[in-house]
Amino acid sequence: MKKNESVTHVMTPSPICVAKNESVSTARHLINEKGVHHLPVVEGDKLVGILTSHDLMRVSFGDFGDQDGRSLDAVLDHTYSIADIMNDSPVSIDKSETIREAARILAAGEFHSLPVVDGDTLVGIVTSSDLIRHLLELY
Repeated sequence: MKKNESVTHVMTPSPICVAKNESVSTARHLINEKGVHHLPVVEGDKLVGILTSHDLMRVSFGDFGDQDGRSLDAVLDHTYSIADIMNDSPVSIDKSETIREAARILAAGEFHSLPVVDGDTLVGIVTSSDLIRHLLELY
């Protein structure tokens, strides 16, 4: 195993993301239809936040949880913006960092994804699952 292997070897390049000005229902549909749990939030190609399936569940269940999908989307879009529910200070990792560093950060257990950046520009995402798959390839 290479101790200094770049995080770019395990990241998903050009991840599915959502623009900060898009609707919450758009984000909800991307998460449901694409089977992802983490959506980097961008303005252009600049990373400005991250929205997770957990963030959406947090605002979806409360008073709105028993509604059908279209009604839920209407309520969510009327009540929230992506900026309201995203984490606007996501921990990210530079594309020059190592897989080991990504694993060290994710092993803390506070979250399960790291946007990969080149400066402020989003270039990928690495998740706990990506790291587990990488270990499976090695062993």
